[in-house]
Amino acid sequence: MDTTQLLKGVLDLAVLAVVGHEDAYGYDIVRRLRSSGLHDVGEASVYGTLRRLYASGALSSYVVPSEEGPHRKYYGLTPQGRDAIVRQSEDWNAFATTMRTLLEDSETKS
Repeated sequence: MDTTQLLKGVLDLAVLAVVGHEDAYGYDIVRRLRSSGLHDVGEASVYGTLRRLYASGALSSYVVPSEEGPHRKYYGLTPQGRDAIVRQSEDWNAFATTMRTLLEDSETKS
C-alpha cells in the first residue's frame, strides 16, 4: 500500500507528537519519525510542516550552537501546539474507529 497520501493527512500530528515528547531539530524529527515506522517521510515534507506549524503558533523555536557544524534550530510545543495534539488526536481516533468499522463490516460480508 502506498502510504504517501495517508502520511500527508497525519504529518502535522506526527510532528507535533514527536516534538511533544522532547524538543528537537529538523533532521532529528525526521529520524524519529522514520524510526517509529514512517519510513517514507521526506525531509522536505517535514521541514515544510515545521515552518507551517511554527507560523501557526503551534511550535516555538530556538537556536543551539553546535560544535560539529552549523547551529541547530530546535522546535518545542507551545500551549497552542498541545491543544492541537488533543484536537487532532481526537479526530484521528474517530477516523480510525470509522475505518475499523468499515473494514470489519466488509470482512463479515466476505
